[in-house]
Amino acid sequence: MLPRLFAAILFVLASFPTWAAMTIEIVGGAANRIPLAILPFALSVPEAADPALAVSSDLGRSGYFKLVEEQGAVSPASPQTLPLPVWKGRGADAVVVGQVLPAANGKVEVRFWLFDTVRQSLLTALSYTTPPGGLRAVAHKIADTVHEKLLGEPGSYSGRIAYILKRAGRYELQVADADSQNAITVAGSPEPLISPAWSPDGQRLAYVSFEDKKPVVYVQNLADGSRRAVARFRGSNSAPAWFPDGKRLAVTLSKDETSQIYFLNLETGEVTRFTRGGSLDTEPVFSPDGRWMYFTSDRGGTPQIYKAALPGGEVSRVTFEGGYNVSPALSPDGKILAFVHRRDGRFHVAAMDLASGQMQVLTETVFDESPSFAPNGRLILYATLVNGRGVLATVSVDGRVRQRLSQSGDLREPAWGP
Repeated sequence: MLPRLFAAILFVLASFPTWAAMTIEIVGGAANRIPLAILPFALSVPEAADPALAVSSDLGRSGYFKLVEEQGAVSPASPQTLPLPVWKGRGADAVVVGQVLPAANGKVEVRFWLFDTVRQSLLTALSYTTPPGGLRAVAHKIADTVHEKLLGEPGSYSGRIAYILKRAGRYELQVADADSQNAITVAGSPEPLISPAWSPDGQRLAYVSFEDKKPVVYVQNLADGSRRAVARFRGSNSAPAWFPDGKRLAVTLSKDETSQIYFLNLETGEVTRFTRGGSLDTEPVFSPDGRWMYFTSDRGGTPQIYKAALPGGEVSRVTFEGGYNVSPALSPDGKILAFVHRRDGRFHVAAMDLASGQMQVLTETVFDESPSFAPNGRLILYATLVNGRGVLATVSVDGRVRQRLSQSGDLREPAWGP
């Protein structure tokens, strides 16, 4: 049986209905968005997809940019001839132009330039060589570069997300681009799949499957599709989390008594118990430097988040506001803790600055779960209920920028890849 802390969550998730194709809706944005023009790329390759479309989609939905559009605008044959004063007069502070050219061995070369119209200068120019099928991936990289040059922090458009999709009575573990496109199914079962967790190198996914009529932890190799059961002990096997070294997992097992956290060596199969006592300990997650493990426990009477020094130090409580704080997630720099916080019977995503202990509720929806940080640490992916339907959504760590993804089927338990 799954940990009782989350029985209510899983019950509600099981009632999510089925809806239509996935789209992205911006429900909040930064106070001051940067005016940006993205011109159609000059295409010298027949039938090549225009990368400008995906770049515009990425940056337009981010909430940080205001796209400046001009009917009939095209990229100049030479970027040096781009009339920067004209685009400044149209309200654009920056302009992206590009080209797609034929390259050797059936590949294409993508060149792009980012100009500052205010200073009348070139900010950056890069090129990529890719098979034609990789144009969308290149577009995400271009969006990342533009984001970083204009905002001073890395973008997160070229990452991948994993999530569980339920449709037609079947559960699927899917991996998609960060914009939800190019989704592929990496595992499927008529029984529930839950708790996907990315390995640090992004090559494997750990998850829990009920195909044996009980929860078992599997590790799936994304390159060749192979998988193996790594925790199939008596009782419940759940909540896998990767050590930063990628060689071990923390898992929640009930093989000895109540659910406790164990460490599992993936090379030797050796299992070492970490937490002890009559309380329920689950949902482990590690700090990037491997010095701390955060987890959920009811040892204080209500579900709260604790941390333990590694390899086997003292346990201390982290969350104190409210009677229900679960599902910890750490930012890539280890400075911010995201979690699910209950307030007035509603479940919200909250974030805590670990240095100061200050907590901020980031979402206004009623039922949120499974927060997961983007690789740049600026966005948090989570699942929620909106108007009675299940969706994936993102929120910035300051709560100012929010996006919502509507989808076909019932999506839950998202995880952002490294």
